[in-house]
Amino acid sequence: MSFATMRAVDISPDAPHPPPASSLYINHSIPRPVAKPNECLIRVKAFGLNRADTLQRVGLYPLDPSWPKIMGLEFSGIIEEVGSEPRADRGLEWKVGDEVFGLAYGGCYAEFVAVHKRTIMKKPEKMSWGVAAGIPEVWFTSIQALYFVGNYSPTQTRTILWHAAASAVSIAGIQLSLAANSKLGHQPPRVYATARQDAKCSVATSLGATAAINTTTTPSWSTELKRLNNGKGVDLVIDFLGASAFAQNLDVLALDGCIVQLGLMGGMMLPEKVDISAFVLKRIRLEGSTLRTRDVEYQGRLLDMFEENVLEWLVGGQFKSGVETIVAWDEVGEMHGRLERNETKGKIVCLVD
Repeated sequence: MSFATMRAVDISPDAPHPPPASSLYINHSIPRPVAKPNECLIRVKAFGLNRADTLQRVGLYPLDPSWPKIMGLEFSGIIEEVGSEPRADRGLEWKVGDEVFGLAYGGCYAEFVAVHKRTIMKKPEKMSWGVAAGIPEVWFTSIQALYFVGNYSPTQTRTILWHAAASAVSIAGIQLSLAANSKLGHQPPRVYATARQDAKCSVATSLGATAAINTTTTPSWSTELKRLNNGKGVDLVIDFLGASAFAQNLDVLALDGCIVQLGLMGGMMLPEKVDISAFVLKRIRLEGSTLRTRDVEYQGRLLDMFEENVLEWLVGGQFKSGVETIVAWDEVGEMHGRLERNETKGKIVCLVD
């Protein structure tokens, strides 16, 4: 391997289409990225795995031409080079050797990644490389869903539902929701969750959720949730499922409720004769959102909110990071398989040797 190349996770050229998780391997001759003037080159110590990566692997996540083709949206590592453009964010001027973590538009499944200076944070000394790498995408997405898109209000948002209770984003989101009013002296909102297994429901209740419903054993979960909520609907639903939850999301929402659509794990096509009258009768708002397609300044505002309101609670232990599994990066294929089989209860991170 020359100075101009690096190791990175790649898809075997002999893989069938779509390439399975087992087709991932570490390629020793990938071109090493070059930092632009507004970027830093990071020597990656660890990277987080996300469902967007599994979709990208099989060709179901359209890539912007400006994004790296290598998978990976979050990292922790050490600054190797600093781009020539001077920039001091939050009183920080980056320098070679700084220990950092943050977001990228791709390329983190590698020894090196070039990242915009606006989406980098200083890694707390007490935080491990593995935990740091599993935080940005999850916690930024939760902040975005709750505040930027869901328009959380301490006086108007009294009840919140997080689907996929044991997903890393919901683990973060449940904690953020319960802590939302802590600095204002208001009562926290009531937080509910759903999952398809009792063990995953237990993740939500262990974090403080009022209740979590197993949708496998309780298929009419919207009726059960309203019963648990004294006959009332909920104000905000954060959904990763899409078609499979759509009708019951409309049923469970309260007047002026909002659905934040973060994923389509339960399908994209609705069955015929789905009743959409609730949009009018309840004045419901539905807004879809992604994080990767947001521009640098938008991501930077999320970063600012995270650093100001969340990071110290993660370092201090008041928040649980949601990182479940940390493995060597040569196990990345097996870990993609776990994600696709829904065997996780939190975040998976890979360490780069």
